[in-house]
Amino acid sequence: MGTVESTRRKQKSENLTTSLKEPKSRSMMADQKDTIEDFKVQTAKHPNAGSVALRPHSEHSKDRTSKRLSTESNGTSDGGAGSSTPVELTALEESFRRFAIHGDTRATGKEMHGKNWSKLCKDCGVIDGKNITLTDVDIVFSKVKKKTCRTITYDEFKAALGELARKKYKDKSGEDAEAEVFKLIEGKAPVIAGVTRAVASPTVSRLTDTTKFTGSHKERFDETGRGKGKAGRVDIVDTSGYVSGYKHRGTYEKKVNKPTEGRPM
Repeated sequence: MGTVESTRRKQKSENLTTSLKEPKSRSMMADQKDTIEDFKVQTAKHPNAGSVALRPHSEHSKDRTSKRLSTESNGTSDGGAGSSTPVELTALEESFRRFAIHGDTRATGKEMHGKNWSKLCKDCGVIDGKNITLTDVDIVFSKVKKKTCRTITYDEFKAALGELARKKYKDKSGEDAEAEVFKLIEGKAPVIAGVTRAVASPTVSRLTDTTKFTGSHKERFDETGRGKGKAGRVDIVDTSGYVSGYKHRGTYEKKVNKPTEGRPM
């Protein structure tokens, strides 16, 4: 009986293993069939596929996605509507951006405040104090900017320069005057004012060396070069009664005022 039961168990386990293997074999056959169909399609598209390695379908989809992203980032499309080449800035626009971001870490360089506009006109020599003053610069800024804005764009910046150019160069035409003002600004950058440092020159060193002082000026400083204060400026009269250079000053008072305790009467 035991032998018969063990035989039945083996048959059941074999049947179960076979039933589990059949779906796997079917899926593998389906995958092989799809691979063969893809191979036929790629062979039809590429007759010389024998010398070139075929690429999987997933890689082709990745290439199409990367190409689309690159064209979108460059502002182009498959139809070639845009251009991927960067726009070169002129020297005037470069100076505009340098002054626009001066002193403001959040500035983008596309707009300029009135303070930086005044600094540009001052640093680049547009303000001459005669034909163009700081007041004229502020008036032109308020004229060209929009009413609801506190900044000007690059186009408004050029219009403001045109207004100042016609006032600065009255003897020239409009285009020539603008060209002259543009030359003053092109390639310039904000002037950063730093701390003024003292320059050590031989003349200053000679005048401040106390060891070389003579006369009454010498009496105002001690050996270390430190000033004596009032004692170096005013002659103080000694009314103590002692002659100059006396070393035992004050000893007489000590002798006279000795204590009398312990002495016999």
